[in-house]
Amino acid sequence: MNQKLLPHRFPFLLIDGTTNSEAGKWAAAYKNISENDWFITESQREMPFSLVVEAMAQTAACAGITGGDGLGLLSAVKKAERLGDALPGDRLDLFFEVTRIRRGFVFGRAKASVAGKPVAEAELSIFIQPS
Repeated sequence: MNQKLLPHRFPFLLIDGTTNSEAGKWAAAYKNISENDWFITESQREMPFSLVVEAMAQTAACAGITGGDGLGLLSAVKKAERLGDALPGDRLDLFFEVTRIRRGFVFGRAKASVAGKPVAEAELSIFIQPS
């Protein structure tokens, strides 16, 4: 995981690494869910949906930063849908596909899955702030 790409650090860096990407087009990343993650408690056994959306947004930032430095900031979430759970021991696979770039905003579709089964989908927009 390129630490320069995202400014997030523990506990709010919600992707463990990128598996592949093409700047300005798409990015694939993953998060290994563990019993030791700060959001897993006795009463909360799955990764919260809001954090799954944030992990998708962090993946989107990896796709949206095209040239050199920049900072990807979540701008909007549309049509977010929870489709399943991500539990300890699961690998959450994340994918973001860019559909449009306009005036510093990156728009696209994000998906999260575990073992090929959908966990979440959303339409996201990210603002890329030049550094």
